[in-house]
Amino acid sequence: MNSSSDRELVIFGLEGIGEITRGAKLAEVIVVAANAAGRELRSGDVVVVTQKIVSKAEGRVVAIDLSDPDAKRLLAESEAVRVLRRRGDLVITETAHGFICANSGVDLSNVADGQAVLLPLDPDRSARTIRDGLRSLMGIEVGVIVSDTFGRTWRRGVIDVAIGAAGVAAVIDLRGERDALGRELIATEICVADEITSAADLVMGKATGVPVAVVRGVDSRWLRESSVHSEIIRPPQEDLFR
Repeated sequence: MNSSSDRELVIFGLEGIGEITRGAKLAEVIVVAANAAGRELRSGDVVVVTQKIVSKAEGRVVAIDLSDPDAKRLLAESEAVRVLRRRGDLVITETAHGFICANSGVDLSNVADGQAVLLPLDPDRSARTIRDGLRSLMGIEVGVIVSDTFGRTWRRGVIDVAIGAAGVAAVIDLRGERDALGRELIATEICVADEITSAADLVMGKATGVPVAVVRGVDSRWLRESSVHSEIIRPPQEDLFR
């Protein structure tokens, strides 16, 4: 790893992505937008792509009757394997991916009236597809993260987290290493994919029409095969709260 004096991250959003429709090749869209902005991608970059455009490209958009007050709840329940809590119109569910989230990730923002966007069926696979496409088009090795906005138990406010990853570590395990005072780290595992994703959201925002960001300068040791499903999702037997 670089010394603390020369560590630097550069994060920039890619504008000009435009509206994404079913069948869009996101790797091609990203390359065109990056080149048009004079921001050609490099090996070692991590490309963060919002779930919304991934789902649109994969056809995960369904009709919804907005005049029906139960429509969103019923759709959320159809996308869930389990409902954990209910409060008014809000349901907290577990999805087939293993995510615990509000309304199974069903989203009505930044989509035409009468439509709802669902989570990708396999966000890790979605990330791999984009990563492989960028490799094929540009001959570079990058990491790709698919991001989504989640609430946090016991804390107000939402943040963006990784729901899919390829080519960049989801979690790094520091157990057995030494802290600054020489003490052995016993339980330290860092979810770097979520940290990268939240940082990227600072240049994407929620209403700016910038669905892709590039994070440049991450530790090269983090650039490896990974999976949100296998590395981040906590198995039920390790969960103290379900």
